[in-house]
Amino acid sequence: KARFRPAMLYRLARSKAYLFKGVEIRWSCDTALIGEGDATPAAATLHYPGGLADFLTSTLGDRVLIGEAFAGDKEEGATRERVEWAVTWPDDRDDGFMNAYCNTIPTPSGGTHEAGLRTALLRGIRAYAEMVGGQKKAAQITAEDVMGGACIMLSVFVKDPQFQGQTKERLVSAHATKLVEQAVKDHFDHWLSASPETSNQLLERVTERADDRLRRRQQKEVSRKTATRKLRLPGKLADCSKSEQQSTEIFLVEGDSAGGSAKQARNRATQAILPLRGKILNVASASIEKLRGNQELSDISLALGCGTGDRYDEEQLRYGKVIIMTDADVDGAHIASLLMTYFFREMPKMVEQGHLYLALPPLYRLTQGTKSVYARDDAHREELIRTEMTGRAKIEVSRFKGLGEMPPKQLKETTMDPEKRILLRVAVPPALTGLDPESENAEARRALEQTVETLMGRKPELRFQFIQENAKFVTDIDV
Repeated sequence: KARFRPAMLYRLARSKAYLFKGVEIRWSCDTALIGEGDATPAAATLHYPGGLADFLTSTLGDRVLIGEAFAGDKEEGATRERVEWAVTWPDDRDDGFMNAYCNTIPTPSGGTHEAGLRTALLRGIRAYAEMVGGQKKAAQITAEDVMGGACIMLSVFVKDPQFQGQTKERLVSAHATKLVEQAVKDHFDHWLSASPETSNQLLERVTERADDRLRRRQQKEVSRKTATRKLRLPGKLADCSKSEQQSTEIFLVEGDSAGGSAKQARNRATQAILPLRGKILNVASASIEKLRGNQELSDISLALGCGTGDRYDEEQLRYGKVIIMTDADVDGAHIASLLMTYFFREMPKMVEQGHLYLALPPLYRLTQGTKSVYARDDAHREELIRTEMTGRAKIEVSRFKGLGEMPPKQLKETTMDPEKRILLRVAVPPALTGLDPESENAEARRALEQTVETLMGRKPELRFQFIQENAKFVTDIDV
């Protein structure tokens, strides 16, 4: 009795549907043949009018991408050989993939057609980097930097293809390299020129990967006494090029959108960016198991490189300033509170040594004629209206929805430029640092720790009591 696996047959049918653009395949399968846990549908219509580009879009789902996908196709008139491609760069550090085919045959081991695509993309991004004034930057970019993390679909139809081995997993037809490179290169140049914003984001991503690669190569030459290079740095960390603790700083930023703006606004030599995914774990109320298993907190610890608790070592702290940069609203203040709690609990010496800061992004932009000023809060806004806005011209007041809504130029000017910004240093009173448990100030230190426990700990009744006792001191609430 013949037996087959529906899942394999379904994947084969689906691949034919997107490899032959516009073909419609109607799939049906007896449910009795589909095993338990098998996601193969009983019935489906497989139709991809856009070919590889449509399949790539459906596969990636809601992942945030850097601009529109780079997709196209070209057929050689004389030989009728054909190349189709779809490439996109997700705005995250999750793994990418490369699915390549020759005459509808999968080539998981790559081959000459992939080599042509790599060459075309590398030459295109290098040419764009040189065009925007980054000749030195362009020279250090490799194909791995361009294609790392990218999601790629490639299909070629060639005459008399040559494969390596009986399983045909690798294409070795020499002319396929030139065929693909010539088909893709001009299209890629036009795609880069058509959308400078997308192209600059892509160049930023590629350059960061190149910097990371070069930094890893040079790790044995780094004289700084740190275990950093032995660690796997967080995927979303956009590191700075300098390594001296005294001259570098890291911004812990709320969300990927704000992280993207901060990466464009930063000084790449001295400022690192680590985007965080919303509200982090409240370490004052979480178990040790949750704390150790939390990815966001693990990323922070890896990025700083100094260890936590008793293993904290200031010499291994990778940055002189650790700056919490969140939106200038209630949610941003909440996230900042959670981060300060984490550092106070897990790296108290870092706080005591003066390495922790809060950025002060503006909440409002006030414009009168050609003059613009920025206000941190409502009180500061009213003060600026009285002192800076003169004359009878109309005053335009705009409120920033968040850091991600601020253009990189404004974010740099108001919040990140050391020459113009204002930072608040998070400090523990000197008398309460490095205390012996028997010292006369030890009781005050325990009171400080109890305050943190009251506001952030596991017992909500303590917070409720604190609010009741202190509500009378509240004079203004920003709703």
